[in-house]
Amino acid sequence: MVTASFEAESEHEEEVEQQNVDRATRLNARLIYEVVRRDGQDELTRSPNSLIWSGLAAGILISFSILGEAVLRKHITDMQARPLIESLGYSLGFLLVVLGRMQLFTENTITTVLPLMAKPCKDHLFLMLRLWAIVLTSNVVGAFIAAGFIAHSGAFDGDLLTNFAEISEAALSHEGWKAFVKAIPAGVLVAAIVWMMPTAPHNPFFIILTFTWLIAAGDFTHIIAGSVEMAYLILTDAMGTWDAVFGFFLPVLAGNVVGGTVVFTLITWGQVRDEVKATRGELVRSPMGQPVERVGPRSQKT
Repeated sequence: MVTASFEAESEHEEEVEQQNVDRATRLNARLIYEVVRRDGQDELTRSPNSLIWSGLAAGILISFSILGEAVLRKHITDMQARPLIESLGYSLGFLLVVLGRMQLFTENTITTVLPLMAKPCKDHLFLMLRLWAIVLTSNVVGAFIAAGFIAHSGAFDGDLLTNFAEISEAALSHEGWKAFVKAIPAGVLVAAIVWMMPTAPHNPFFIILTFTWLIAAGDFTHIIAGSVEMAYLILTDAMGTWDAVFGFFLPVLAGNVVGGTVVFTLITWGQVRDEVKATRGELVRSPMGQPVERVGPRSQKT
């Protein structure tokens, strides 16, 4: 009896110790990849109706990023560090959208691409492009709804609207090539948020705050937050539609996709590719280029 009790107590202590080790152990790249990939797989299979409403809500709520900046600008006196403090307001809309699990187009430049890279096929490509089209359209429509309310509802005072217009004009002053290259870091940073969130599932606040603050402080361009600014200028007749679409929207869209998909996703896929293939029992190559057999689920001997 004493021996059995001692063994049971030892097993319990080992189990508790293992749980503590698991909590303290940092997630490796392979596990982070799997969390993001599964999340992307789930998003690909969501109904169009769910994507539309979620994307619409995200487009509306991201307007609080620009409103946050405008409010801080209104109440902060002239000081050298004002742009850095003001940029904290830019994080508000992203906190609402990301923590609210709403569909933001730039998040999907990594989450929905990883399933395609893990298993390239026409079905995954179709689902990814379908999701991109639905979410982007819904985000932009939501941005126009929010911009219309801000511009014409009468809910905001003149000083706040002046600040909103100034912030919007500054964001859309980048056109063509400059708008494109400034959008690449923003795409990378949003993808980095998605990649890092599994490491802090219960406290992602500071990850979102830090990286979205850097987008504003670095004067980078984001397609959905920028769509609110673009819509405001169009609806107040401060900018023509042609200039807004071809001078700002399309270059920024391309830059965010390049930053989030081409740059960040390919880099993250590169660091886990061999581990993923090894898990499937596929043939991978050594650093010298020679085939190396990895034992995986398909090749384990019984």
